This record gives sequence, C-alpha cells and structure tokens, in this order.
Amino acid sequence: MFTGLVEGTGRLSRIEQKGGSALMVIRCPELAAGIRVGDSVAVNGTCLTAVWIRGEEAAFEAVPETLRMTTLGDLRPGARVNLERALALGDRLGGHLVAGHIDGRGMVRTLRKDGSALIAEFEAPLEIRRYLVHKGSVAIDGVSLTVAGVLPDGFTVSLIPHTMERTTLSGLKVGDAVNLEADMLAKYVERLLFPPEAVSREESRPGAGGRGREPQSGVDKSTAAGSLTGEFLRSKGF
Repeated sequence: MFTGLVEGTGRLSRIEQKGGSALMVIRCPELAAGIRVGDSVAVNGTCLTAVWIRGEEAAFEAVPETLRMTTLGDLRPGARVNLERALALGDRLGGHLVAGHIDGRGMVRTLRKDGSALIAEFEAPLEIRRYLVHKGSVAIDGVSLTVAGVLPDGFTVSLIPHTMERTTLSGLKVGDAVNLEADMLAKYVERLLFPPEAVSREESRPGAGGRGREPQSGVDKSTAAGSLTGEFLRSKGF
C-alpha cells in the first residue's frame, strides 16, 4: 500500500531482458539504504518487488503483464522514475490510498501555465474515467493528485511547483503516456452498488442478453450509464 507521495526519484541504469520479463536496475541514492530485498516499491506508480540491492542501485523484476499494462516497458536507460516505498502502519496518509496496481494508461493532451501552477489535461480510458469525480483523487505515475476537472474523455489536474520539483511530472510533454490508478475507494463503492451475484442474476434473466448490466433493486438507475458522480454519492449519504 502506498500514499502517492513520492519519496524521491531514481534513474534507470539498465534493463536486462529475461524472456518476456525485464529486470530493471535503478540508481536511487536517496532511498537505496532504506530498501531491503523483498520490499515493495512503487516505480512510476507500479508496485514492484526489490530482488537485490547493491550500493546505490536496486533491481526490480517486471513480469510481462506489468510491461503490457504500464509504461515501464517503454522506458530506456537514463529515464527518471518516481519512487515510493510501501506505507508503514502508523505513517501519515498525506496523499490517498494507492495500491500500485495500474488500471491503464493515459496520455498528456495539453499543458498550460496558471500562475505558478501547471494545468495538465489527460486523455483516459473509460475504465478509469468512471471512477473520477471533481476534487477526487487519482494517481499519475505514482503521484497522488486531485482531479481539477472531469471531461467527456479525460480529466485535468493542477500541478504545484513542489510536485514538479520532487517528481518526474516536471518533464511531461504533450503526447507522453502515463500510468493511471483510480481511487480504490470508488471501486469498493461500485462493488457494493453492483455486487457480482446481482449482476449475474440480471444477465442470466431471459431477454437480458446484450443489454449490459442493470443496477440492483433499490439502486438509482442514473448510475447505469457507467460512472459514479459526486451528486449521486452525496444523495446516498457518502
């Protein structure tokens, strides 16, 4: 479990291909001394396990599924990455609950200055947009951020100078791909509203084929279109 508050950045020293997997060796002087073999570390928001530590370098193995689902497979030696060690019980939760399990990729659409801040607009797939609400949380390359605006096919965030100084987001360019993880609390809310057994019963009902899932009895049908809105959650007491 992580918070989305990046502890430091590292540089990808080299990549060693192992079949369909990749051993990623990262030079991370700030954090290497505090990492042990077997520890979970978020690398650009992706939870990876440390397999060895040698001096200022730590190695992490990324399996084929990880390389397919994230931007890690696109990295080349010299690339800068965000790093966060797993949350310890009792630590302050300054960001939001982040699992390090990437939901999908997004793409930088526009970047514009707003005083000292940078407004970044991202294109995002439906499976992530459905969980986004105005002023809610999203993790971009492992950085916990507040959703400034929800768009029909994406969202915007406002990056403060401190975030840009401490993370790789300062190097964003239009067209760049990023790792996205939606707020896990929104996923649990959806699970409660649409339990799989209720969905299965509805889909197996005669004549229901091809209609998509219907909300369970007592659930506002306004959520059936695909996203949970702030207005709907407030109406239900969340």
